[in-house]
Amino acid sequence: MTFTQRIHQKAADLGFDSIGITPADPLEAADFYVRWLALGCAGEMTYLERNREKRADPAQLVPGARSVICLGMDYYQETPEKSDCLAGRISCYARGDDYHDLIKKRLFALWEFIQQEAGREVNGRVYVDTAPVLERELANRAGLGWWGKNTCLINKKKGSFFFLAEVILDLDLDYDQPATDHCGSCTRCLDVCPTGALPEPYLLDARRCISYLTIELKGAIPRDLRPGIGDWIFGCDICQDVCPWNRKAAPATEPAFQGRSGLTNPSLSELLAMDRDGFNAHFRRHPAKRAKRRGLLRNAAVALGNSGDPAAVPPLVAALRDEEPLVRAHAAWGLGQLGGDEARIALDAALQSERDPDVIEEIHQALGDLSTD
Repeated sequence: MTFTQRIHQKAADLGFDSIGITPADPLEAADFYVRWLALGCAGEMTYLERNREKRADPAQLVPGARSVICLGMDYYQETPEKSDCLAGRISCYARGDDYHDLIKKRLFALWEFIQQEAGREVNGRVYVDTAPVLERELANRAGLGWWGKNTCLINKKKGSFFFLAEVILDLDLDYDQPATDHCGSCTRCLDVCPTGALPEPYLLDARRCISYLTIELKGAIPRDLRPGIGDWIFGCDICQDVCPWNRKAAPATEPAFQGRSGLTNPSLSELLAMDRDGFNAHFRRHPAKRAKRRGLLRNAAVALGNSGDPAAVPPLVAALRDEEPLVRAHAAWGLGQLGGDEARIALDAALQSERDPDVIEEIHQALGDLSTD
C-alpha cells in the first residue's frame, strides 16, 4: 500500500466519507472571488475581503506547499413533515453538534498519522471552513465534486450534503482527477429560491440568501425579503432539497450530527420565550450560537409572522417586551402580517412606551399594514 493509499485508509477510519488530493497550485477561482466581492455579493461579511493573496495560493498559507488533501464528511438528515405551523425549520447541517470542533479533532489525528508515516518532518496546516481557503475549487480539483449552479459542491454519488475540510502540506502525493460538471440544463435551484439569491447559474448573492439573512446578517432583515424566508430560522436547504443529485443522499452515520431533541421542527413560541441563560444552555456547542440569541429570536419572530396562524399573535405580543430592540422590531413586523384586534391593541400599547427609534418605525409600519387590511 502506497503512502497516499494509507492516508486514504486512515481518513476513512477517522470517519471522513470522501477524500481526494490535488496539487497545491494557485487557484483559478481567485479572480471570480474578487469579482464576486466587488459586486457586493458578500453583504456584511467583510471578513471575506481579508487575506485575498492567501486565498489565491495555498503556498501563501503553508510555505513550500505541494499537496492539498480535501476531505468530506456527510451530514444529511431526513426531515419529517411538520405537524405544527408554529414550528420553524433549521438547516439539516445545524441540527446536531457544531461540526467545526469535531472535524478539526479528526484532522489533527490525520495530521499526526501523516507526520508519523512520512519519515521526515512535514510542514502543513489543517482547515475547517473558517480559514482563507477557496475550498470548493480545491475540492473540485481533488475530485470530490463540481461547483453546482446553486454554488454548493455536488458529488455524483452522494449529492451536496457534506462538510469540507483540508490538509495543506509540503509533501508530493498521488493526485486525483478533477470532477466534471453534471448540472446540465437543470435550473431547479435557481427557479425555486424564494428570495432570488441565485440570479444566474453558479452565482450566489448572499445579501438575498436565507442562510445569510438568518445567520450572518446581524441587524434587521430587509422587509421585502422577510416573507420569502418562510419558516426558516437558521440556514436553508431549499436549493439542495430540489437538486436531483441529492436523491442519492443517505443519512449521516456520525452520531454528533444526529438531530438534537427539539431542533428538527423547533417550537417558535418556545424559542421566543427563551431568556439568555436558556438560550445558552439549549444551544451549547451548537452552530446557532453564531446567530446569537437576538438573531435567532429575530428569525423566529419573522417565521411566526409568516405562519398566517392567529395562534402566533400571543408569543409575538410577549416578544414586544423583549430586552433586545432587534427582537421587538421583528415581533412588531410579525404582528403587522398577522393582523387582528389583539395585534393592533398590542402595537398601540407598545408604541406608548417604546424608546428605540428603529422599533418605533417598525411599529408604525406594522400599524400601517393593519390599516390597509
